Amino acid sequence: MAESTPTPAANDPNEEIQNAPPPSRRRAIIVVVVVVLALVAIGLWWRSTFSEDTDDAQVNGHLIQVSSRIAGQVAKVDVDENQLVKAGDVIAELDPSDYEVAVENAQAALTSAQANAAAADVNVPITTINTGSNLTSADANLSGSHAGVGQAEKQLDAAHARVTQAQANYTKAQADLERYKPLVEKDVISKQQFDAAVAAAEATKAAVADATASEQAAVDGVKVALDREAQAQAGLKYAQTGPQQVAAQSARAKQAQAQVAQAQAQLDQAKLNLSYTKIVAPTAGIITRKSVEINQNLAPGQNLLTLVSLEGLWVTANFKETQLKHMSAGQDVEIEVDATGKTYHGKVTQIGGATGSVLSLFPPENATGNYVKVVQRVPVRIDFTNLAGEDPKHELRPGLSVEPKVRVK
Repeated sequence: MAESTPTPAANDPNEEIQNAPPPSRRRAIIVVVVVVLALVAIGLWWRSTFSEDTDDAQVNGHLIQVSSRIAGQVAKVDVDENQLVKAGDVIAELDPSDYEVAVENAQAALTSAQANAAAADVNVPITTINTGSNLTSADANLSGSHAGVGQAEKQLDAAHARVTQAQANYTKAQADLERYKPLVEKDVISKQQFDAAVAAAEATKAAVADATASEQAAVDGVKVALDREAQAQAGLKYAQTGPQQVAAQSARAKQAQAQVAQAQAQLDQAKLNLSYTKIVAPTAGIITRKSVEINQNLAPGQNLLTLVSLEGLWVTANFKETQLKHMSAGQDVEIEVDATGKTYHGKVTQIGGATGSVLSLFPPENATGNYVKVVQRVPVRIDFTNLAGEDPKHELRPGLSVEPKVRVK
């Protein structure tokens, strides 16, 4: 016959009471637990004072309005909406024909100006040499004409002396003839002697006429010599303006050089305008709000699209005024981004100069008597410290919500 298995007896309440811890021990355990929880709570509270955070924050960036700098017709559009571009990528191209012609005209004008400047530069030393030679020649001419005047005046004096002598001879011959007339009538002298006196008188008369003509010729010679002297003096005065002529030629040469510089500037401007026919991205970013199309006529300054820059991003966090007590520029920040689920690092760079309400379109007016104190928020700028390393794929976008946590202790 098999042995029966003994059935375990029911729990004895007296035994449980005997095994239960005494009341003093339970109180000790409760005290320890309460103390531990209090310490944990204090530790968590103390740790919470090491940082300040807010969920009223977003990523900000530069929104660049790309426009045309010149007028023209769009020949090609190289980008699409929401396309990622790098700095220098061509966005659109304008018809360059008009600007290529402008470059050719400016190049021709520059060549002409350079030729004029070269000729003006060559004329400066030529003018210097010519004015020096003219001055020497004018001095010599003046000296020669002055000597000619003196010689002419001497000839005039000699002619005048001959006239005086001839007139004296003529007077004497006439007197002799008058004396001979009564003598020949009385046959005191011979007819031959009288004829000789008449011939002598006629000869002296002719001599007077010849001397007078010579004197007039000498007078005319003096006048010619004086005219030549005046011309020589005028030539000398003109030759003495040589330095002024050289200065004037030098000024013309400088003017020609200035015209070369002006033509060069016009050529540079024409080339610059030609380069503007290719509209390029000023920085890396994403194309948005594209409104440019092929064959569209553009005016200078007309917006073509908005380029959302993916470089130089920052965070604008609106902290409560009660959170700014220990906050200052240079403090480290951990930035949690909802869209990527990643944490980025940054630093506080600026604390706003006014609250958001003051900077709003309609600032609050608290002088109505029913003022209610509202905790204000102040914008704080936070810059990423290693954006290129932490965001190599440019996942961050302006406007994304973030939660920055600023280490204030």
